[in-house]
Amino acid sequence: MVAKNLESAARRFLPLTESTFLILAALAEPRHGYGIMQDVEVVSGGRVRLGAGTLYGALTHLVDQKLIKRHGETGEGSDRRKVYALTPLGEAVVGLEARRLADLAGIAADVTKRLGGGR
Repeated sequence: MVAKNLESAARRFLPLTESTFLILAALAEPRHGYGIMQDVEVVSGGRVRLGAGTLYGALTHLVDQKLIKRHGETGEGSDRRKVYALTPLGEAVVGLEARRLADLAGIAADVTKRLGGGR
C-alpha cells in the first residue's frame, strides 16, 4: 500500500478504545502477552490492568484486523510465549490515534485555562 492508502485504511479504525490504544502502543516494540500487560499497567500508572482473557481476546481480534502479527516465540517448552508486533497498518493506526489524542489534550489544556484552572 502507498502511504496515502495506508493512512486512509488506518483512519477507519479510529477512534480506538483506551485499552486498544495502550495495547498497540505497547507493541511499539515486539512483546509477548505478559509483557504487554505489564507495559499497559506501567504507562497507565496502574489505572488500566488487563486480565489475561481480555488481553488475549484483544490480541486475536487485532491479528484478525491485521493491525498486529505473530512475531515468533520466546522461551522453550512450557515457558514458550507468543510474541506480537505491529504491522505497517497497525503502526499507521497507533500513530494517527496518538496525534488525535495529542490534539485533544491541547484543546483540553486550553479549555482548562479558560475555565480558571479547572476549579
